[in-house]
Amino acid sequence: MPELPEVETAVRGIAPHVEGHVIQQVIVRQPRLRWSVSDNLGDTLSQA
Repeated sequence: MPELPEVETAVRGIAPHVEGHVIQQVIVRQPRLRWSVSDNLGDTLSQA
């Protein structure tokens, strides 16, 4: 199922910069989004 158009636009813009790379760090610049971002997001992602 396709995503919302604005999500597809974001994915297409980000994909060339991250495909084939390992993300080593995540910086949350705005923690109060639609849903709050967990304080331990970095720890959670590094365990995945």
